Amino acid sequence: MATTTPGVNEFESRIGGITVHGKAHSLSAWFVLALRLMMGYAFLYSGATKVLEGGFSAQGYLVHAAGTNGNPLEAMFVWMGTTDWFVAFANVAVPWGEVLIGLGLLVGALVRLAALFGALMMLMFYFGNWSVEHGLINGDFAYMLVFLAVAAFGAGRILGLDALIERYEVGGEALVERYPRLEYVLG
Repeated sequence: MATTTPGVNEFESRIGGITVHGKAHSLSAWFVLALRLMMGYAFLYSGATKVLEGGFSAQGYLVHAAGTNGNPLEAMFVWMGTTDWFVAFANVAVPWGEVLIGLGLLVGALVRLAALFGALMMLMFYFGNWSVEHGLINGDFAYMLVFLAVAAFGAGRILGLDALIERYEVGGEALVERYPRLEYVLG
C-alpha cells in the first residue's frame, strides 16, 4: 500500500493495483475536526456515565443480546459472557476504554490509536446489536467508519495535541522522524 500527497488538499492511495485520487474542499478539515470531537464527546460521556454510576456489567449483554437476534457470532458472545476472566476484563475495558478513547479524541492525542480502538469497539457493538431488518448498515457500523475516517485523516493534527507531539524534538530531531512508527498511533 502506497500513499502520496500530490498537492494541496489532494490525496492519493494505491492498494492492490487500484489507485484512488481525491481532492478535498478547504472546509474538510473542519468537518474532520467535528467528527473527532463528536465521537470524543459521545465516548467520554458514555464511559463516564458507566464509571460514575458504578456496577457496570457486560455479562448480561454478552450472553443475552447477541443470542436473541440471529447474530452470526452468537457462540463467541456467549463464550465471552460465560467466561469469568473475560467478563471481568470487559467490565473494566468497556467503560474505561470509552473514557480514554473519548479523552484522546477530544484533546487530539494518540488519535489514531484511540480511533482504532473505537472502531474495534463499534465492530463488537455492531455484532452484539446485530439486526438486519433494515439492511446490514446501522449506526454502529456507521460510527465504526467514522472512527476509521478520523484515523485515516490524521484528525489529531487538526487543533490537537498530536501536532505538537509529532514536532517535539528528541536529540534535535522531530519525534516522528526519530521514531517513524509513531505515525501509526499519532495523527
